[in-house]
Amino acid sequence: MKLLRFLLFPFAVLYDIITTIRNWFFNIGTLKSTSFNIPVIAVGNLSVGGTGKSPQIEYLIRLLKKDYKIAVLSRGYKRKTKGFQLITEKHITEDVGDEPMQFYKKFKNEVYVAVDADRTNGIQQLLQLNNPPQIILLDDAFQHRKVTASSYVLLTKFNDLFINDFILPTGTLRESRRGANRANAIVVTKCPENLSVLQQDELVRRINPKKHQEVFFSTIVYDEQLGGQENLTIQDLTNTEVILVTGIANPSPLLTYLQDRSIKYHHIKFADHHHFSKSDLIKIQQQFENSKGSKKVILTTEKDYVRLEGKLNNLAYVAIKNKFLGAEKTFDAFILNELKK
Repeated sequence: MKLLRFLLFPFAVLYDIITTIRNWFFNIGTLKSTSFNIPVIAVGNLSVGGTGKSPQIEYLIRLLKKDYKIAVLSRGYKRKTKGFQLITEKHITEDVGDEPMQFYKKFKNEVYVAVDADRTNGIQQLLQLNNPPQIILLDDAFQHRKVTASSYVLLTKFNDLFINDFILPTGTLRESRRGANRANAIVVTKCPENLSVLQQDELVRRINPKKHQEVFFSTIVYDEQLGGQENLTIQDLTNTEVILVTGIANPSPLLTYLQDRSIKYHHIKFADHHHFSKSDLIKIQQQFENSKGSKKVILTTEKDYVRLEGKLNNLAYVAIKNKFLGAEKTFDAFILNELKK
């Protein structure tokens, strides 16, 4: 791995130069960035995938939806449509992407969910609705400099902090670590639940935030009640034959969660945002049919479920939520204060 990083280092330097020049052009106004008269909160990361953006977006929705009309705007990664799409019952996952469809299914009667690769156009379209949103959450938009957000929430994984990473292709950073300076809040995600205050303080020291930045710590909490099937809980899986299907960037936390509860499973792993083909579905279903247990289930993630729903028998999913470590009210107060600005 060290040899590969060494060989790729010249390309990383070139990529760093290109992204630095791009950011500089935005900073000095040579490249246009549009601001809006309503709060726009951009949630994203410096690295490629797997930092917990979806749970963070859902946390913000739950925090704000009682008092504000919310819209979530995503790019709609790997979708088959083009341009602006306001998600309705007529759309399927392939039309808009798995994460936007996940947001829509969970909050469809409470928030707008839309996709547009051009975030500026997407915001303009949302503001033209008869009942326009009061706050817009930009999903995975930390590098989308064509929109100037009012607040930036940067996510970085506990076991893969951006301060220890390298720029592509040597590492996984989409731009230099200096890009973190744009953030108003830095959230260290997927922390152990028992992370002590002293350990948090040490991480803050290492991250070395700027004066305008706050650092928070969050963990992933799995719902004990499984989705997709009534009256099925995570405890029921201890004596159930489990075929686990994942198409996410990093399934390791889920695997650890199942192992800690003595749940045995056969894991069929696909790439992040994988579009399940007919042959994939046949393979999964055959694996399920060939399993010998009297009680058996196909288990997946919530993000994968929106792509697999109705295509497999005995399908259930594990839902997750974001939880802040000892500072939930502090993070809430920070966001609400940002909105007042």
